[in-house]
Amino acid sequence: MKPLVLTGWMMPEFVKDGFADMALHLGFFRFIWGPQPSPDQLARYLGPRTDQQQGAHWSDWGGYWKLSENRMHQDLSLAEFCQQYETVELWFDMRPEAQLKLVWLLDYFSAYPDAVARLRLRAIEQEMIGLQPNALSRWRPHLDSVIEKDLATASAAWQAYRSPTPEACFELFHQDLSALPLLKPVVRDLLEELPSVSTGLGATEMRLLEMIASGWANVNPLFHFRGIRQTRVFSETELGYLLEGLAFGPRPAIAGLDEELRDRDNLGIRQAAMLRSRLSLTEFGTAIVAHKEDFSRHNPINRWWGGTHLTNDCLWRWNPMLIPPDAIGS
Repeated sequence: MKPLVLTGWMMPEFVKDGFADMALHLGFFRFIWGPQPSPDQLARYLGPRTDQQQGAHWSDWGGYWKLSENRMHQDLSLAEFCQQYETVELWFDMRPEAQLKLVWLLDYFSAYPDAVARLRLRAIEQEMIGLQPNALSRWRPHLDSVIEKDLATASAAWQAYRSPTPEACFELFHQDLSALPLLKPVVRDLLEELPSVSTGLGATEMRLLEMIASGWANVNPLFHFRGIRQTRVFSETELGYLLEGLAFGPRPAIAGLDEELRDRDNLGIRQAAMLRSRLSLTEFGTAIVAHKEDFSRHNPINRWWGGTHLTNDCLWRWNPMLIPPDAIGS
């Protein structure tokens, strides 16, 4: 029987080329931005279908259900559905969001030994977003069975990321994560998105300012030139939110972001407003790039880092050591 694929990046070829019986993207939750979903929300998503809204059950994220031999079982829990297959392949690449989904799923499966026995993990050391069409015809990443050490590492990482402070993730970074070799670089990248001790901004916010300082006035290169930006944590939508935070506070670091973007509820205008923006640094932004000013001392901070709610009164920082809020003077 063809395998089931669980993935963080959907490719039609999984099913269209006959490689898999079914491929599930599991894309309802995004763990990078905003507060973490509650245990009840996660359980409802992965459990048997009840009365969930469209998109809020794992089966809503599958493609080509009509071709699946197990299409009659899509109301089961994910663990039960996996047990309809001899093999379940996990295709999660090196991106932080993909690795977070992987550790979430492995933590979930750890309570279902019959499902674990079917799991196989692909080592995908490149971003699947960059794959060419028909990549599966010539590409098969290395495949391993999932063992107890993998499950233990995943559960430790998942619980650490959802903790109310970044301390557990910092401790995790200094532990042996070799069971999931793509995980340690992700933990490092996430920690670097904590506010800097000198500027009050995370790595991506600083790179956006530095790119603008170098003359990149349009948003497209900021969003899509990842080799220049050198950070990989946030999606395009989230990068837009970061720009708004830098542009619309009491003391802006960026000028030229279209004013219509102040209304986040008007989703229809966002892309056009982003594209017509022409960005430059304010004097304050230039001082931040020179590490002479701290953004957080002049602007409100209100965002989530995993399970940690970052505010001006509770601002964990990165040095590159973890700095607790009470270690920085006002």
